[in-house]
Amino acid sequence: MMKKQQVTPLFDRLQDFAQQHYDSFHVPGHKNGRIVAHKGQDFFDQLLPLDVTELSGLDDLHAAQGVIQDAQRLAAEWFGATSSYFLVNGSTVGNLAMILATVTEGDQVFIQRNCHKSLIHGIELANAQPIFLSPDYDEAVERYTAPSLETIQLAFQQYPEVKALILTYPDYFGRTYDIKSMINYAHSYQVPVLIDEAHGCHFSLPFVPSDSALDCGADIVVQSAHKMTPALTMGAFLHIQSEQISSRDIEAYLQMLQSSSPSYPIMASLDLARHYLATYSKQHWHQLMAFIHEITTCFQDSPHWKVIAHGEKDDPLKLTIAINSRLSVSTVAHVFEQEGIFPEMIDDNQLLFVFGLTPHVDVDNFSRKLESIHQQLNSSIKHAKIEEKRMPQLVSKIDTLQLSYRDMKRRTKRWIRWEEAIHHIAAEAIIPYPPGIPFIIKGEEITRDHVDWIQHIFSYHAEVQPAHREKGLYIYM
Repeated sequence: MMKKQQVTPLFDRLQDFAQQHYDSFHVPGHKNGRIVAHKGQDFFDQLLPLDVTELSGLDDLHAAQGVIQDAQRLAAEWFGATSSYFLVNGSTVGNLAMILATVTEGDQVFIQRNCHKSLIHGIELANAQPIFLSPDYDEAVERYTAPSLETIQLAFQQYPEVKALILTYPDYFGRTYDIKSMINYAHSYQVPVLIDEAHGCHFSLPFVPSDSALDCGADIVVQSAHKMTPALTMGAFLHIQSEQISSRDIEAYLQMLQSSSPSYPIMASLDLARHYLATYSKQHWHQLMAFIHEITTCFQDSPHWKVIAHGEKDDPLKLTIAINSRLSVSTVAHVFEQEGIFPEMIDDNQLLFVFGLTPHVDVDNFSRKLESIHQQLNSSIKHAKIEEKRMPQLVSKIDTLQLSYRDMKRRTKRWIRWEEAIHHIAAEAIIPYPPGIPFIIKGEEITRDHVDWIQHIFSYHAEVQPAHREKGLYIYM
């Protein structure tokens, strides 16, 4: 590790500034924590002195030339980028900015169908034309993962004028795939590759078996630092390593899209998250792997679920269990939560658990909780499981919307019940959350498979955006 990676310029400056105990006649209104609701005072006492504004010596995220610039340069050096940017509005703002800086109205854009909603929103804001690439179903993990290289090659043959390829890597469950071959193929057409690596910030560690998107040659990469490293929620990075992409355009869109009052605690946490990765040792990694092995062993040999095996290069910090067909996944999730264990996500028949980079629970106590869960589920088996279904595959490996985004703006909308929605064009996306991947995309034709599946996921009380869509949705006239 390079010596300068041990420093945290932004966090250190904020600490020094807070220790001056100066008189604040500027925003924010809590005045360095001196004015705060009594109920929250004990909780916020340590944080609020760092929650400042763009004062002398503290730099400005939107015109960085001091400690924020220094912190961003250290991030670029650590992650292997030409330029790196701190994001205070999550990976969402990075996804929007990278798309708007890369494509314009009418441009064709390849994007995998099972992507985060923010990527589709970026294409919509650009008034570009999304070309959706359907993922393959992976029997080993019992879910759809990523499009194949063959699908991408076929797409380039059909749409040689495409302006960008957008991929998600790894997927929500930590599954990786050969993006390097896909990136190389796109580059042979002089097409930039944009990667939503929200769940792969820790892939920069040399011990992690998974390749990082930057190491694989991606042009722009967005990472949610808060997902897998110890950064505050909404803290994220955007990295560039491409001559095809203008950093000035990226910076301009980040200024438009991010708050003009960026959170210094979030930015400081990004500085610290990079430092955490840079000072993370091989010994730390071995301790973590031993801990994950112990927790995984606790899950083994259960009659109520099976552990989904990892691929050699998949993220070892993700653990997925597939629920026995005699139980509903919502029943299992409820029992876990009653025991004080909260998984990251409840899927149709799977639960996802996410580890941090340091052991964070007592293994013996966790094992006792699992034993209690087993006992409770033994008495729940008599309850019939909701009919098991597999998410329907799209008919076409390569598909487009029925309407352009410009046409959508001209159309009127009306509410319709699900039973009547088949063959109509959706006027809104229907998005199970988490993970925030649209099941129905605005502008596509609603099929019988769509309706059957959405009614199925509502039957196990899945959370869906927008709210209150159990009965129907808006369509275009």
